[in-house]
This record gives sequence, structure tokens and C-alpha cells, in this order.
Amino acid sequence: MFEQGSLRLVILNLLQEKPRHGYEVIKAIEELVGGDYSPSPGVIYPTLTLLEELGYAAIEAEAGGKKLYRLTPEGAAFLAANSEALNLALQRLEAAQRASGSSAPELKRAMVNFRMAIHTRLEKGELTQEQIHAIVDAIDLAAVKIERV
Repeated sequence: MFEQGSLRLVILNLLQEKPRHGYEVIKAIEELVGGDYSPSPGVIYPTLTLLEELGYAAIEAEAGGKKLYRLTPEGAAFLAANSEALNLALQRLEAAQRASGSSAPELKRAMVNFRMAIHTRLEKGELTQEQIHAIVDAIDLAAVKIERV
């Protein structure tokens, strides 16, 4: 989802909008991609710590173990100096949101149903090689039909 360094820029951009807790950063990124991707806390919190260590973000307040991060002047300067890379990262996220089917809820529903069908079948137990080939063939056939629409 993110190229090297682009997650930092996206997070700094979100902090530029308003100070945020780590959880709010996760939710904001999830919204940017239409809900189909949510970065893990194991990625976001270390990145916030790194941004703090670099002087690009600072803790504005801390309550109950929750840190509220804000953008520093150094972070704003870094963001401005890397505006082209930020714009590319945001364009990628917008493309991911469009691809998620957020403008076509019935498409999103169908994709969720498809994933559910595969997961449900896999939970029933091991597949034979014949069953694997049948599933792969069905997926490939659907892909060809979609490409031709």
C-alpha cells in the first residue's frame, strides 16, 4: 500500500489537519482507502515514535496511556519539502479507494461475498488437488469476464 517513506508523509499530513492519537491515524488511513485496508498498530505506533524522534511530531498531551501527536514546525517543513512524494502517495490511496468499489456498494458487497465464500470453503478442511483446480478455474473465468466488461 505504501512505498518507502510515504506512510510517514501521509501520517504527517494527517497531523497537519489536526492533532491525533495513533488509533485516529489508523482510522483516518482506513477512510482514505475506502475501508478496505487498515494499517496495523504495529506499523503506525513505531512510525509515530520515529516521527517524534526525528522532531517532525510531538506529543501534545498524554492521558491514560494515549498520546496525542501534533505536527511540529520541522515536520511541516519536511512535509513541504516532500510535497510531490506526498501527492503521489495520496493519489495512490485515492486510486485504492476507487478500486475498493466505494462508489458502487453492490460491487463492494459482491467482493466481500466472494472472499467469504473462499474463507468458508477453506475452513471446511483440506482441499483436494481437483478442488483447488476447480476453484482456480472459477476465479480465472470470473477475472476474464470482468476484464471484458
